[in-house]
Amino acid sequence: MTATTPGGWLLVLALTLPAGAMLLGFVAGGRHAQRIALGALAIWLAIALAVALQVQASGAPLAYVIGGWQPPLGMALRADGLAAAMLLTGAVVLLAVALFGQGAYDTPRGAAETRAAYAFWCFLPALAAALAAAFLGGDLFNLFVALEMLTFTALALACLDGKPSQFKSELRYLLFALIGSVLYLLGAGLLYGAYGTLDIALLAGRTRADAPTMVAGALMTAGLIAKMALFPLHFWLPPAHAGAPAAASALLSGLVVKGAFVLLLRLWFWVLPAPVVLGGGTVLAALGATAIVIGSVVALRQERLKLLVAYSTVAQMGYLFLMFPLLAAADADAASRAWLGGVLQAVSHALAKSAMFLAAGLIAVSLGHDRVTSLGGAARVMPITVIAFALGGLSLMGLPPSGGFTAKWLLLRASVETGQWWWSLVILTGGLLTGGYVYRIVAAALAPPAPGCVARAVPRPQELCVLALAVASMLLGVLPLYALGLVRVGAP
Repeated sequence: MTATTPGGWLLVLALTLPAGAMLLGFVAGGRHAQRIALGALAIWLAIALAVALQVQASGAPLAYVIGGWQPPLGMALRADGLAAAMLLTGAVVLLAVALFGQGAYDTPRGAAETRAAYAFWCFLPALAAALAAAFLGGDLFNLFVALEMLTFTALALACLDGKPSQFKSELRYLLFALIGSVLYLLGAGLLYGAYGTLDIALLAGRTRADAPTMVAGALMTAGLIAKMALFPLHFWLPPAHAGAPAAASALLSGLVVKGAFVLLLRLWFWVLPAPVVLGGGTVLAALGATAIVIGSVVALRQERLKLLVAYSTVAQMGYLFLMFPLLAAADADAASRAWLGGVLQAVSHALAKSAMFLAAGLIAVSLGHDRVTSLGGAARVMPITVIAFALGGLSLMGLPPSGGFTAKWLLLRASVETGQWWWSLVILTGGLLTGGYVYRIVAAALAPPAPGCVARAVPRPQELCVLALAVASMLLGVLPLYALGLVRVGAP
């Protein structure tokens, strides 16, 4: 039975603080909502860091039983290494995006409050609360509710500018999300009918490889990969992410899709029986490998910078699925490396991709467009932004000493050690293709400006926020592996 552990109250704070900040900002108004959101997100980062330190120090997951009612009658919040790492990543990215957003959504004293600024500062802490619920929840139905909170919060942030093109692309996103939700709920209903509970800890080790469980797993997996935009269900992601404001694009690509990924890991490696995992892991990895190749090739052909970065997300998400057949291998050491590599890939991608989307937004503001062939002069006007974009690209390519390099090296090594060497070819090919489109952008930005092109300077604080995220994605790679032991706490 689950019991509240010392430090479990931190999980309650991680969930209630941002939710309370959202409600308080909604009541207080746009100008006050900005200060409330910034303060709450700074405290939320401290709470996330405390959770991570507590989990690593104890070597065991944190838990809090809500109201003292044990599952399945009640609910429990749980934070293992995966949840703690993703919560800390979300807190870092959200605070950086909030500081970045002061440039576009600030409400100076004496100025009229705007709808976009009011919505931005209210929905930022709402997104934090949804992420906390998605990472810390221990019940498959409540995790579904958390994903719906993520979806609708992300939709609101993506439509802040109120442009018709945004509404069109975000409605496509909503359609895929709702289809995914229906499939997930059907599968959850089958699991509940078969086992009488949806609590992950209670389901672990109890599920059977029978027809209802396999159908439930297939339906829930299909729903989650639709929300993650895994190939071939990726068509909604590029226009949705490219058409959103820069701050929203960073959150959509860096964090929102990771909520569904964490739930998919919970489903496959905590709930579903081993025969299902052994048989289906290769299928998911094959889809991921296809996403890496096709997403990278299509990104190479894009003429708009934000659309290129969006297709890069389709490709980079594919790497996360290469860990599925590696985790199912008999070699325990290789499986442990695959687990660490997959989670590190999720974290480093969140930091690097957030930096790249924010950098792309600054470049578009400075030049007045984001056409790849006309980026000349950007490096002269905003060298910090271009450097940050390049650093994020280096992490996506998997070049040392970035976090992306460590993640891809661990996955590559695990694939060779388990005899599944073909996945290593996919990793190397993806790195080369990523280098192609990153070089294309950096080379265009370093070119001389076109005649008549006038680029204007962007606020230095915004550039520094972008650079901080990019540097963080690089610093992950210089950490010794024992420092990443947090990720192994409570691993399957």
